[in-house]
Amino acid sequence: MNTNDLYIEKELSWLSFNERVLQEAADKSVPLIERVRFLGIFSSNTDEFYKVRFADVKRQILINEEQGGGDQAKQLLSKIQSRVLKLNQDFDTLYNEILLEMARRHIFLVNELQLEDSQKAWLKHYFQQTILPHVTPILLTDDVDILQVLKDEYSYLAVAINRGDETHYALIEIPTDQLPRFVQLPKTKGKRHKTLILLDNIIRLCIDDLFNGFFEYDALAVYAMKMTRDAEYDLSQEVEHSLLEQMSEGLNQRLTAMPVRFVYQRDMPGKMINVLCDKLKVSSYDSVIPGGRYHNFKDFIGFPNVSRSYLENKELTPIESYHFKSARNAFDAIKAQDILLYYPYHTFNHMTELVRQASYDPKVRSIKINIYRVAKNSRIIDSMIDAANNGKNVTVVVELQARFDEEANIEWARRLTEAGVNVIFGVPGLKIHSKLCLITRKEGNELVRYAHLGTGNFNEKTARIYTDFSLLTCDKSITDEVKQVFGYIANPYRPVNFEQLIVSPRNSRSRLYELIDREIAHAKQNLPSGITLKVNNLVDRGLINMLYQASNNGVKIKLIIRGMCSLVPGIKGISDNITAISIIDRFLEHPRVAVFENNGDPDVYISSADWMSRNIDNRIEVGCPIKSPTLKQRIIDILNIQLCDTVKARVIDEGMHNHYVPRGNRRKIRSQTAIYDYLKHSEKRLKKHAERAERHDDRN
Repeated sequence: MNTNDLYIEKELSWLSFNERVLQEAADKSVPLIERVRFLGIFSSNTDEFYKVRFADVKRQILINEEQGGGDQAKQLLSKIQSRVLKLNQDFDTLYNEILLEMARRHIFLVNELQLEDSQKAWLKHYFQQTILPHVTPILLTDDVDILQVLKDEYSYLAVAINRGDETHYALIEIPTDQLPRFVQLPKTKGKRHKTLILLDNIIRLCIDDLFNGFFEYDALAVYAMKMTRDAEYDLSQEVEHSLLEQMSEGLNQRLTAMPVRFVYQRDMPGKMINVLCDKLKVSSYDSVIPGGRYHNFKDFIGFPNVSRSYLENKELTPIESYHFKSARNAFDAIKAQDILLYYPYHTFNHMTELVRQASYDPKVRSIKINIYRVAKNSRIIDSMIDAANNGKNVTVVVELQARFDEEANIEWARRLTEAGVNVIFGVPGLKIHSKLCLITRKEGNELVRYAHLGTGNFNEKTARIYTDFSLLTCDKSITDEVKQVFGYIANPYRPVNFEQLIVSPRNSRSRLYELIDREIAHAKQNLPSGITLKVNNLVDRGLINMLYQASNNGVKIKLIIRGMCSLVPGIKGISDNITAISIIDRFLEHPRVAVFENNGDPDVYISSADWMSRNIDNRIEVGCPIKSPTLKQRIIDILNIQLCDTVKARVIDEGMHNHYVPRGNRRKIRSQTAIYDYLKHSEKRLKKHAERAERHDDRN
């Protein structure tokens, strides 16, 4: 067998994942407004794909040309462009279908040609009062370098200013950073329907108001366009530059990086396309894609529901942990037992309340925490500042290289530093992706440490839409090693040894190989063996090869992979014992979990690390064993519910077909709903058990 047949290119696998997102927009069982929002998620994902993955392939081609390398990257680029074109066509068809479905529900998304006179008059006034102050055309003259001016997070209107035989061009930025993208028009008397119009189309309607009086012209023609830049950047390695300065410099480089994609309105004249491509220095390796009248569909993630509540998902009431709710404070709760939270099913308020209490608890001596991505108005950050103001020793590790969050994190770092917090930035080139918090408390004559180890960020916003595990523990064998991780972050070149934790880049690869080898040894002895793995991405070839070896020795392997999966299940003699599914639903599946059967005594780990080379070898990541038998079983139960999903699970196969898992005669199981019910029941059971124990104590 050709070695290449053993692996799926990660870029193509990523596009297959985004196709699953598009399937959610096509699924008529999904509430209508949520389907519109899935179009926005698909579009946002596509933008990031071009900024990062497509850009990386393009760079590889340019490097190969310099060094006389092979054509593999060019072949991959061709496959990517073919797949993207097909997905874009599916997107356009689906968008039009959803518009019709919305119209049937009396919701109309109109353009400037579909307006009544009264609506036009209202919008003209709205434009003058609200939009005009935020709109300034950029004239495409020889003196203007639009590569320095245009932003890849925005859509633009390209305007042809025609007079006689002459044509001049201008660009108008759609000011979505200042104004809502969707504007609801006043109700028309006697009509039930709700009417929305895009900001783009209001500008099209009022285009004469913008140019008239400043330019002489016979006609104006307006077309949509959008550009996407390479998101990578080089950091200066000059010794005198602080990391903060280097990151600021890197962001400026990104703002002026070369484009990798140019999307234009399908009926844009060829002459205008050529002018724009020339101005943008679009190369033959970049994607030049014809599209519809609207770009930046990512704004559709926030599409408003102007009609009935059933057109969007019903809110799930977050579950409160009985252990936290019944305890005097968060520290008493954790001291009584390890606590496992699973967001968004559990409320994130337990975490924010823990750090809030720590910020003023007189027993707390110090707080250490990793910050990768936090919410815009972060209560976690506020508590760190409050703690510093209360004289606590506070250390915040801020990851300045968190892609697309660098600017926000630079600002957080400045704010924390000004408040007297000890801010650590880590080392350039070694991202800190672990999700740790360590609180040290003086209890009697001893120092007791309380730790959080999780799979997701300390982010109140994403904790409502991402599924993630949080373990809260004061187990000394774990908390001592969490303390060591913070020491390692401060000095990554100092020798350090971890017995409990799996820490990248120190021991992740060797420990994971050992755990897989142990399952192989058990299978060879006909002892219980098996691996269940849930990650966002599985692309590291060393780990994939280990899974192939395990499968070939009889180890049953079950994979739940949200995104990229380079492993090919079901290859005869190689991966016969491997099955893989992907679940896309209302919540983004984000945990990283591994279960090793271990001869009937399972080892369960939660981790911040995907099974990608960068996470294993080039980042600081932390995996943690779950020691409590009850919590182990809870995680295994949750994974089993997902493995039984017959509604939202898709089969991952060599052809990336994204077929839904066949249901057969089995009952419908939608795992995210079933997990919510399972956890709700678990918390009720804990409460009843405690109440029975209390009654028993009272009788005695």
